[in-house]
Parts: sequence; structure tokens; C-alpha cells
Amino acid sequence: MNNNIKESLKSGIIGAIFGVIMSFLMNFFVIPFPTDNIINGMNHAISGLISGFMGGFMGVLMYIKIAVKKNEI
Repeated sequence: MNNNIKESLKSGIIGAIFGVIMSFLMNFFVIPFPTDNIINGMNHAISGLISGFMGGFMGVLMYIKIAVKKNEI
């Protein structure tokens, strides 16, 4: 089970990286609300980091839960 947690963390980090990149680029170039674009991009990058990590982490944990019920792990 410890290996599954490591896989969950790895998946969460990958999701967080993609979330940071996409949120920053979109909010810096497409929807710049504040007067300072860097602050806007950084704020949305932080939210993308959190949501991407949690999405990836929870997705893998749900996969583990389903796989355990099916006795695949």
C-alpha cells in the first residue's frame, strides 16, 4: 500500500505542474483582471497547483479503492 501512496503523490505532482502552467498562461494572456499581470498569474498558478495536485491525488486514491474492491491489487 505504501507504493500506492507514492504513486498518488507522483500523480498529484504531475497534475499540479500542469495546473500551474495552464492556469498561469491562461490568466496571464487571456483574462488579466488585476492591474498587475504577474500577481494575477501567480495567484491563479497557486490555485492551479492546489487543484491539480488534489485532482491527481484523489483520482489515484479512488482508483486504488476500486482496484482493491475488485482484488486487482
